[in-house]
Amino acid sequence: MTNASAGAARQTAFWLVLLAAAGTFMLTMGTRQTMGLFLSPLNTATGLGVGSISLAFAFGQLWWGLTQPFAGAFADRVGSGRVLMAGILLVALGTIITPWMQSTTGLIFAVGVLAAGGAGLAGPAVLMATASRMIAPEKRGLATGVINAGGSFGQFVMAPVAGALIAATGWINAMQVLGGLVLLALPAAYLLRGAPQAAGPQQQSLGTREAIRKALRTPSYLMLAGGFLVCGFHVAFLATHLPGVIASCGLPVQYGAWALAMIGLFNIVGSIGMGWAVGRWRMKSLLSLVYAARALAILAFLLAPKTGTVVLLFSAVMGLTFLSTVPPTAGLVAKLFGIGNMATLFGIVMLSHQVGGFLGAWLGGKVFEASGSYDWLWYIDVVLAVGAALIHLPIREAVMPRGAAKA
Repeated sequence: MTNASAGAARQTAFWLVLLAAAGTFMLTMGTRQTMGLFLSPLNTATGLGVGSISLAFAFGQLWWGLTQPFAGAFADRVGSGRVLMAGILLVALGTIITPWMQSTTGLIFAVGVLAAGGAGLAGPAVLMATASRMIAPEKRGLATGVINAGGSFGQFVMAPVAGALIAATGWINAMQVLGGLVLLALPAAYLLRGAPQAAGPQQQSLGTREAIRKALRTPSYLMLAGGFLVCGFHVAFLATHLPGVIASCGLPVQYGAWALAMIGLFNIVGSIGMGWAVGRWRMKSLLSLVYAARALAILAFLLAPKTGTVVLLFSAVMGLTFLSTVPPTAGLVAKLFGIGNMATLFGIVMLSHQVGGFLGAWLGGKVFEASGSYDWLWYIDVVLAVGAALIHLPIREAVMPRGAAKA
């Protein structure tokens, strides 16, 4: 095989891996990010109240994070194909049976355990670590950006699809169709079945337990996880309650779906742009910039008149920062500890993200029930964003010396 044909084959393999990983994330993340559109129909059908339904959604945020370290550890040892296949099937099952749940416990089981747990198994911790093993190191920043953009593209596509399905067929049929669409990701799980440590045996320098212990004793890792907790708070609050915020402003219900779609569309730009930037600037500085931009955008939204144009502009700006935190966060984990245990260690960071997600989704419903407004959640959002911008500045981004990792 000539050098040119070998290079073309590597390039083809690179894009096949990214297409499979991004496509999987598109379907699982896109389906989960439409759930805010079903909050009101679920409340009407069950009479459980916004707070109880928000609890089920919030539990899903937490469970999505809890599954990822275990999914990552399993994928690190046995490969990703089985983990991804199980996750895809669980997302589909949980989504399809949700309309039959008539209690808070039932909703927690369907939305919070099955669907969210499945999305955790087929989530970014496994997908990004798998792609990182299967591609060249110099392309990993771009790869994480593209995979992350896949989730955003899913939100951009699935939110209006879900809105159209709700209008045309009713919310029950719409949710079951979305569950069926998730199964289209099964071929990608087969493509990503590659053996663990495919990028080289030198990456697995530590056992899983030792790697976790070392990470939890590293201040930079803990600060990174703390900042990502704030990201989860922001993302879950917007995904769950932005349609309700828009409805409370007296705007037509369609703006809720359009706003979620705008977030997804502009997060594609933000994710790919961040993937490009990761290889050129310090990742901790990029993260501080993202959180500072969120704080300014929320303040501007609070002060502006709540028109349809303002809502869509705000959604676009938040979309640019929505999950653009993922490539530099994943990159910092890999830079500090290598990729041998990346799925596990990034999974733990994702868990902190979803603890924040639980609080954002749950508190949004509780505050609205107590006050009839989401204003206090916006104020909390601003304070947390400023804190996250500051907490990343002391992170030591230099590669951890090999001896320190083994000490």
